[in-house]
Amino acid sequence: MSSSKSLSKLLIATALALPLAALPTAQAHAAVFISVGFAPPALPVYAQPICPGPGYLWTPGYWAYGSDGYYWVPGVWVEPPAVGVLWTPAYWGWESGVYVFHPGYWGPHVGFYGGINYGFGYTGVGFLGGEWRGGAFFYNRSVANIDVVHVTNVYVRNVTVVNHSTVAFNGGVGGVQVRPNSFETAAMHEHHFDATSNQMSHQSFAAQDRSQWASFNHGRPTVSAAASVGSFHDHPNNPGLAAHPNQREANQDQRIANGLHDGQMTSGEAARAERTQANIDQQVHNDRVANGGTLTNQERQQVNREQNAASRQIYRDNHNGNTIAPNEVNQREANQEQRMANGERSGQMTSGEAARAQRNQSNIAQQAHNDRTANGGALNQQQRQQINREQNKASGQIHQENHNGKGR
Repeated sequence: MSSSKSLSKLLIATALALPLAALPTAQAHAAVFISVGFAPPALPVYAQPICPGPGYLWTPGYWAYGSDGYYWVPGVWVEPPAVGVLWTPAYWGWESGVYVFHPGYWGPHVGFYGGINYGFGYTGVGFLGGEWRGGAFFYNRSVANIDVVHVTNVYVRNVTVVNHSTVAFNGGVGGVQVRPNSFETAAMHEHHFDATSNQMSHQSFAAQDRSQWASFNHGRPTVSAAASVGSFHDHPNNPGLAAHPNQREANQDQRIANGLHDGQMTSGEAARAERTQANIDQQVHNDRVANGGTLTNQERQQVNREQNAASRQIYRDNHNGNTIAPNEVNQREANQEQRMANGERSGQMTSGEAARAQRNQSNIAQQAHNDRTANGGALNQQQRQQINREQNKASGQIHQENHNGKGR
C-alpha cells in the first residue's frame, strides 16, 4: 500500500471519530471530516435527468472518499429541507499538503464550492439553474431539464460558462485557482442545514456499490446521475433506468388522488384501487427483500403487467359516470394519496411503506363507502369525526415514512 493511501486512511479514521451529529447545525458544513493525500479523479460528463416534479432541486454529483478510495455519488434531484434554501455543493481543496473534503450544505444563498464547474447552473460561482419566488421554485430552462407539462414554474435565462474544465478540486497543482469572493464568504457564515437524510442515504448507497468506486471504474462510474434517490436504488447498474423517475407507483396514486379530488372516483372505487396498489407494492417489497434490494427482469415484467391491469381499472373508475360531489372526506383522502405519490416519486417512501399506507387508505375509504351506503349516500357528523381521527393517524404515519431517511 502506498504511503499516501496509508496517510489518507489514517486521516479518515481520525476524522470519522468526530461524529457529524455532535456539531452545531450552523457550523457542521465548515468542519473538515476527510483529508486525502492524492487528488480526486476528473468529474464525469453526463446528462441531467429530467426533474421528477415541482419543488425538486438539482444537487450535482461529487467524488466522496471511503476505505478503498474515491467513489462517485451520482447527481440527483432532491427535495430541500425548507422553502427558500439553495444547495452549496461539496468540493475538495488542496490545503496544507492534503486534499480536504468540504461537505455540501443548504442555506439562503450559495456559498463557495471551490470554483468547480459542476454544470447545470453550478458554473463555479453561485447557482443559475433556478430561483425561489415566494414559496415556489422557478427553473431556468436554459440549463435545467424540465418537463413543462408537469412543471410550469419556468423561465429562460442564458448562462455563460467560463470554466469548461472537469477538474474536481480547488488549489494545488492542476486545481481550479480561485478563492471565495465577498458574497460567497458572507453566504458561508449564514445559518445552514446539513444534507438531508435522503441525501445521506443516497451517498451511503453509492458507497456500497462497487461500480461507483474509481478503483473499479477508473473514473467512469456506472451511474453518474439519477432522477431520484429511489431510481438509483432501484437501478444501481443501469444508468438509463436510473435517469428516469420511478414513476409507475407514483402515477397510479396520482390518478387516484385526481379522481377523488374531482369526484370522478367514489370511496368504494378508491378502496378497491388502493387495495390493488397495496398488493402490488407489497409484492415489490417482498421481491426486493428476497433479492438483496433489486428486482429481476421477470419480476419487473410481472409487476408491469399487474400495473397495466390496475391502470385500466383506474381509468374505468374515473370515466364510468359514477360521481360524487366534492366533499371534505374525499378531499382528505385525495390529499393523502397525493402525499404518497410525492413520497414514492422522490424515493422517500419505500414500496413496503407505500403498501402499508395504501392498506390504511383502503380501509378508511371502504369505511366511508359502507357508512354512506347505510345512510342513503351521506355521512353523519359522528362518522365524519371518526374518519377524520383515522386520517389524522394515517397522516402522521405518512409523514414519518416520508422523513425517516430509509429511501426506496
